[in-house]
Amino acid sequence: MNPHSGPHPRPRLGLAFLLGALVFALVAPALRAADSRPPRRIPVILDTDIGDDIDDTWALGFLLKCPELDVKLIVGDQGKPLYRTRLIAKFLEAVGRTDIPIGMALDANVTGDGPQAAWVKGYNLNAYHGKIHPDGVQAIIDTIMESREPVTLLAIGPLPNIAAALEREPRIAQRTRFVGMHGSVRKGYGGSAEIHAEYNVKADAKACQRAFTAPWDITITPLDTCGFIDLTGDRYAQVRDSKDRVAAAILENYRHWSVAQNKGQPTKVADERSSTLFDTVAVYLAYTDEWLKMEKLGIRVDDAGFTRIDPAAKPMNVATEWKDLDAFRDLLVRRLTQRR
Repeated sequence: MNPHSGPHPRPRLGLAFLLGALVFALVAPALRAADSRPPRRIPVILDTDIGDDIDDTWALGFLLKCPELDVKLIVGDQGKPLYRTRLIAKFLEAVGRTDIPIGMALDANVTGDGPQAAWVKGYNLNAYHGKIHPDGVQAIIDTIMESREPVTLLAIGPLPNIAAALEREPRIAQRTRFVGMHGSVRKGYGGSAEIHAEYNVKADAKACQRAFTAPWDITITPLDTCGFIDLTGDRYAQVRDSKDRVAAAILENYRHWSVAQNKGQPTKVADERSSTLFDTVAVYLAYTDEWLKMEKLGIRVDDAGFTRIDPAAKPMNVATEWKDLDAFRDLLVRRLTQRR
């Protein structure tokens, strides 16, 4: 035995080590909490001609089910201010989202009501508990200018509101990203090889020209990627049979719309498949383009409402092809049927 051997002294822990351990013990819970927090949501204004084609109603439901997006304002566009406001208000009330303010459309271009009128028949806006701005254009301006971070303007209809907002306050373009369902670049309706003057552009070509030349970042889904989106078979059945409030409100509207499209006669289409869901692609583009092929293209709007590729025109991000359309359809079904 070594005469100098004996119990080994315990190593002394350095002061720096002890302080480090103490700090870690204090901050670890905060770090874990930070990791569990959802990512920052993108502030969004929806500008919609809801109440004409039913796809706006599907898009509104999808938007409300996207946790990536924080809806700050929903504004009717392309005239019919009372009709569109009643639709938005009743939908938000039905799904428990009266916290979202509503803006009334400019009384321009189109008057009266539309094919979802039966759903809002007798609905009293005076009894609505949420906030309604009688001047939707000013509400758009104020929401953008008062925001602490850039706002995504999600436009899924003709653009008279947007042109008017840019005219009143051009500075909104520096604080906004524009995402729209507009145009026909290389393909037309239903995937046709013939390009078309797409409705959201043609209905007010001057307003679209104003929006497409403003100095903001622009992303669009033209008919090339949204003109053939639908849900059929098991995918559609999942939405049709869902007990979720959003899905149920969409289907109620869809049934009324289908009857109106069939000149008041009963129809089974709403039991079998969706309509073309153009605007849902714009909602997806408001937070990601993962499953789409994007091209940077100069796009010029002519007076007839065609969107022409023009290298001299303002460049924008254009969704021209799908990388994974089935993944998008599955996402749409999952979001619309997932009960919170």
